[in-house]
Parts: sequence; C-alpha cells; structure tokens
Amino acid sequence: MADDILVEPQDGWRKLTLNRPDKLNAVNEAMLTRLLHALDAAEADPSCRALLLTGAGRGFCAGQELGPSLTPGPNGPPDLEKLAGTYHHEVVRRLRASRLPVVCAVNGVAAGAGASFALASDIVLAARSAKFVQAFVKIGLVPDSGASFFLTRSVGEARARVLALLGDAVTADQAEQWGMIWKAVDDATLMPDATALAARLAQGPAESHAMIKRMFAAAATNDLSAQLDLEAALQGQAGRTDDYAEGVRAFQEKRPPRFGQRAAT
Repeated sequence: MADDILVEPQDGWRKLTLNRPDKLNAVNEAMLTRLLHALDAAEADPSCRALLLTGAGRGFCAGQELGPSLTPGPNGPPDLEKLAGTYHHEVVRRLRASRLPVVCAVNGVAAGAGASFALASDIVLAARSAKFVQAFVKIGLVPDSGASFFLTRSVGEARARVLALLGDAVTADQAEQWGMIWKAVDDATLMPDATALAARLAQGPAESHAMIKRMFAAAATNDLSAQLDLEAALQGQAGRTDDYAEGVRAFQEKRPPRFGQRAAT
C-alpha cells in the first residue's frame, strides 16, 4: 500500500514512519523501495537537517515479510541474495552514508533486517518494552543487512556470535548495557525524547554532522595513521565553513550559536 511509509516534515527535520502495524511493520520490496525514495527526498531537501525513523503501532520492524515470493516451491528457492543486496543493504548504505544524522526510535520488536535498520542509525533510543532479535537462524538463514558488522563492533564478537547462533531476544535495557544502543527509555517518553533529539540535531552544524558521520564510518576499517590523516583533513574542511565562523562568534559573544549552513553533498 502506498502509505506504508509515512513522511512528516517538521521544522528542519523529517519523521519517517514504517507503517504496516498489522504486520509489525515487516517490509517487502515495494515498501523498501518507498523507504529508499523517502531517504533520497530527505537527502535532497536543503531544509532537512536530521531524520527520525520509527515504526507505527506496537513494533518497530519485524524484518522481511515471508510472503509467497520468498517461499521455496516447485520453481526452486527464492533469490535472497538479490533481495538482500538490492533492497535491505541499500537502506543500510543510505542510512550510513547520508549527510543527515539519523535518530531511530525503536518502539517495539526490531527483528532481522529491522534490527539492522535501527543499528545503522546514528543514535538509537528504545522503549523498555522493545526487543532486538537476530531471527535469521530460526528459519535456517544467516544475518544480513549489516548485522554481523554492527553487532561485532557494538557488543563484541563473543556476544554477537551467540545472538546470531541462538536467535535469542535482547531487551532494550540489556542492549543499552551492552552498548548496542544509546539509551533505553520508558515507553511513554520514547517519542517525546526522540522528537526533541531530532529537533536538537536539526539546529546543529549540518556540515560538521556530515563530516562526523564520514569520520566514524571510516574508523571501522582505517588504521590509526589513516584515521589521523582523515581527522586532519576533515578538521580543515570544517574550519572553512560558515558554521565554524558562527560558532566562534557565538563563543566569543557568550551566546548560543545560530547554525544555518546545509551539509555538503
């Protein structure tokens, strides 16, 4: 259905809502295509400086919908490599490569690819009723959508292997304690907290945010020397922006800065 991705423009940011609550927001190809379009539109909008991603109803995203096209039958197995590489992985790439800081508000179960969409975001808040599940092994599959990458780096290899091999759920509080997410919050405060955070990011230095995202993306594979070189180069770029000039003026004048430059594309 055409309204399975809700886009709500706000003052300087956009809220994107996965909207198939009757399916716990399980995704299919059409829904993922619309999500990619929504991400592209936000990226192209110079007035948009942050994103908030969440789900409608009682779940964030239950992962891939297992419909007829994904059920092995007389014509052989489905092409799961194409599905993962063309749709799920492209969403993860767009979230990580976007100039926009992405806040994810996990309002319920985040399973399979849904968990990875959350972990691909920059700042993750989760309601205390939420759970993160690597459900792939329960149907004879392997983690995709970056799960093996994100989990190994956030919770460590030992925990990541157990989560993938057993498929056990992780509560929001446990996810916070392990460093999988930033914070677990009471269910009633999830959306107010996430909204306030997105609004705060929208008021920040957009080019600095974009460069910080580039810096941390590179840190996953760079050695120290390469990372130091990148930090120096990006600091040089940041020092030439209008936001830096405004930040220094504000500091000297003892007032809050008024950032306004959009991030470079």
